[in-house]
Amino acid sequence: MERTGQALHTPRAAGVVGIIFALLLAAAIILVRLALPDGPGDVNSGWLSNPSRRGSVQTALNLIPFAGIFFLWFMGAVRARIGEAEDQFLATVFLGSGLLFVATLFGAAAAAGSLLATAGASGADSKLQLWVFGQHFTYSLLTTYSMRMAAVFILSTSAIGHRLKVLPRWLSVLGYLVALTLLFVTDSVAWSELVFPLWALVISLHILVAGSRARRAPAVSS
Repeated sequence: MERTGQALHTPRAAGVVGIIFALLLAAAIILVRLALPDGPGDVNSGWLSNPSRRGSVQTALNLIPFAGIFFLWFMGAVRARIGEAEDQFLATVFLGSGLLFVATLFGAAAAAGSLLATAGASGADSKLQLWVFGQHFTYSLLTTYSMRMAAVFILSTSAIGHRLKVLPRWLSVLGYLVALTLLFVTDSVAWSELVFPLWALVISLHILVAGSRARRAPAVSS
């Protein structure tokens, strides 16, 4: 009975925490994109003296740790739902890419936070140098490493879901397309990072709906 109760609650938990993660990460990305220049090639650091834009970035940085926590919970709930049927190779890629995504996401947030904390104490010349280094470092962690680890996570999740028939075919195809976008587009197209929280939101809603149908089915048959 205990395992049955856990099986019934896991889809709901995975769906709820996945939705929370998607909303937190999307909000953080939107706040950063609205406050910061378009890309690492722009060395204009005027936003550092704008309290409103600095506040938006700081709010985004405060959201990221909670997004990472809910993502780890989401990973655990999804893996518990797969259970003993998981493929060891894909499960290892799933777990490793998810953990690396959180690590690089936290690293990007720490780099941006350090930039905010130290920019006001620097002189004019050193501020420009600090901005160039800090922005390139932050964008590299976010777009080159974090989003690519997210792409690997999506690929492994979609492959596991398709192989075990946990995800419908269209959702697996959507996952592959989102992963390709994160692998090859995020370096050159602003706002493309939003496809990851959007995918997480769609997956979470599907898990909630599928779990609700599975709970109603025994009640109808009885």
